[in-house]
Amino acid sequence: MTLIRIGHSPDPDDAFMFYALTAGKVKAEGLEIQHVLEDIESLNRRACSAELEVTAISAATYVLVADRYRIMDPGASMGKGYGPILVAREPMDPREIPERVVAIPGSHTTAALLLRLYCGDPPLIEVAFDKIPKVVLEGQADLGLLIHEGQITHQAMGLHKVLDLGKEWERDTNLPLPLGINVVRRDLGEAAGAALSDALRRSIAYAHAHVDEALEYAMKFGRGIDKETCRRFVLMYVNDYTVTLGQEGRQALERLYALAHAKGLIPHIPPLDPI
Repeated sequence: MTLIRIGHSPDPDDAFMFYALTAGKVKAEGLEIQHVLEDIESLNRRACSAELEVTAISAATYVLVADRYRIMDPGASMGKGYGPILVAREPMDPREIPERVVAIPGSHTTAALLLRLYCGDPPLIEVAFDKIPKVVLEGQADLGLLIHEGQITHQAMGLHKVLDLGKEWERDTNLPLPLGINVVRRDLGEAAGAALSDALRRSIAYAHAHVDEALEYAMKFGRGIDKETCRRFVLMYVNDYTVTLGQEGRQALERLYALAHAKGLIPHIPPLDPI
């Protein structure tokens, strides 16, 4: 048996997606799967040294690792009309953002790339994604860039939405916003890459066919959110684009890299050869 380490975030949407593989409901023939759970910025950094055979990464990080990893067709996190949001303690004019200190969940995240695309170059501090609301409420940053379930729970924390980067992206492109992707190491070869993509697609299909069962597992990673909030968040990001990128998902990635390259935010446009 070949050992395959799969890196993904300890978040409800990733847990939902990988549930069937974790629970043994879906198997990849001849491959032994070991799950490595770390926050997305840690996985981005590990991908830069190609440590894991398969890993979730931010779409923005693919530019740095495309020579060693290949995008998997299943497993993408894309929002249509929603995505990372900027929040503050008090209502704020979005035009003030470039002058304000922003807490971001990591410099390699797609959220950070989008911030630079839409808001220029504000002063930044890097904070673990789940600590960002606290940092903003305590005044260590003027604004926080929220990913994961904070996008729908920020009001309950007393935070005000200043800018929705998902809405900005949809207005400009009319495409889904590619945030996270799964990648497989190129040195595994075509057959193993295809088998792993097939197993992930079957795991996602199982979760969609057994939503309550997969949600029970995903709830363990919900950081205290209730079941309906968890369901809402999970189904926002484990959607049709997660099953397969399709033409629209691929166009979205192409547009993200083209816009970032045109603004000098990434050094080159990476190859798109999903498996």
